[in-house]
Amino acid sequence: MFDLSASLTGLFFSGLLAATPIPAQSEIVFVAMQTAQAAPIGLMILIAGIGNTLGALITYYIGRQVNRWRDRKWFPASQKQLDRGHRWFDRWGLWILFLSWAPGGDLICLIAGILRMSLWLYLPIVFLAKTGRYAAVAWITAQAMQIVH
Repeated sequence: MFDLSASLTGLFFSGLLAATPIPAQSEIVFVAMQTAQAAPIGLMILIAGIGNTLGALITYYIGRQVNRWRDRKWFPASQKQLDRGHRWFDRWGLWILFLSWAPGGDLICLIAGILRMSLWLYLPIVFLAKTGRYAAVAWITAQAMQIVH
């Protein structure tokens, strides 16, 4: 069947990469594992959430270094995107981090790093948002599986 540790390791790294500037979709891996019943769903949610949070921490760190890298060709955000992120943080404060799970959430994590947000505030909010997304994906997938069966 499946090697549990290899499956969870793959899920962890897909979650990690998906929260960095590297384009990746961890939900595909998550849903494939869930439909194959490759691991207990609670463990999958936790592993994917931890991986995705650590990936968001990498993006945060990139933000902390942004003044050194902003002029580089490969830099993932335009000045317009950075300015928009600053405005979001000015308007919504740290609560905007609860949207770090959504498309464009990596930019929110980058801006948090640029603004040098406290890690003690950043990490728990991002962990809740990222892990909550996987819980939602698990629930939606379970509902879809019930319809199919």
